[in-house]
Amino acid sequence: MANLGKIHKITDLREIWPNEERDFSKWLAKPENLKELSATLGIGDIILEERESRVGPYEIDLYAKEEGTGRKIIIENQLEPTNHTHLGQIITYAAGKDAKIIIWIVKKAGDQHRQAIEWLNRTTEENVGFFLLEIELWQIGDSLPAPKFNIVEAPNDWAKSLQTIDGLSDVKALQLDFWQHFKEYASEQESFMQEFTLQKPQPQHWYSMSLGTALFHLSFTVNTRDKVIGAEIYIPHNKELFNKFCEKKEKIASILGNEVECIEATKDCRILTKHKLNIKNKQDWEKAYAWFCNMALKFKEVSNMFI
Repeated sequence: MANLGKIHKITDLREIWPNEERDFSKWLAKPENLKELSATLGIGDIILEERESRVGPYEIDLYAKEEGTGRKIIIENQLEPTNHTHLGQIITYAAGKDAKIIIWIVKKAGDQHRQAIEWLNRTTEENVGFFLLEIELWQIGDSLPAPKFNIVEAPNDWAKSLQTIDGLSDVKALQLDFWQHFKEYASEQESFMQEFTLQKPQPQHWYSMSLGTALFHLSFTVNTRDKVIGAEIYIPHNKELFNKFCEKKEKIASILGNEVECIEATKDCRILTKHKLNIKNKQDWEKAYAWFCNMALKFKEVSNMFI
């Protein structure tokens, strides 16, 4: 019979992180830990902008952005049970940074504060989300402690989408429906999910994902007027990098198995490939999703040439 260890919870988080600022925030700020947090929340990769970021006389533990969308993120850490002071702080910080994603990580969430976060998610506008998480540490025998994020409260995307759907134009409603079904399709594609983290669908003509770098990201696009879908590497504020991509245009086209366009704009540039398909015909949606997933894996190969 195999020998099995016993799993146990470390109840005193300060055994591992004695100080929130110097120890826990520093640990969380590492890219691999922010990536784990992103995956837990189901959002795009969290890219750190600044630790101890100033908002007037106060300091946010971590200020970041969501890769692909650029949504501003604040993260407040508390290795103690929730309290009114920190609840006030996250609201103040969110306002000061105009944040769209607010993350409160605590040792233990009190019922009154859980209810407050749930209320904020019900009453704030659709593109703002509050997350309340508990952080735990577990060990098997004498193994290294393993952290675990538990979501206590999170935005109810489905409910918020229903609240706003009546106010959307026909095209925006179609885009939202299309991307929601894409997320369902892509989540079942094993090779795709090994490389990418899916984000919340929005009523817009694009859907963005991380390629593992802050220099550029992957976007899928739909054009209902021209009956075209596209996949592209989106490069913000970096003409030098854009030129490097363009120099390898033929190589990129060979990898993709499709024609490539280098589109230069004043600030942001794109490396684009297109496919004729009308998303107004729902019978063709699965064809579009298969093409997107295929192009995503090929663009991942392309991106590795520039990382």
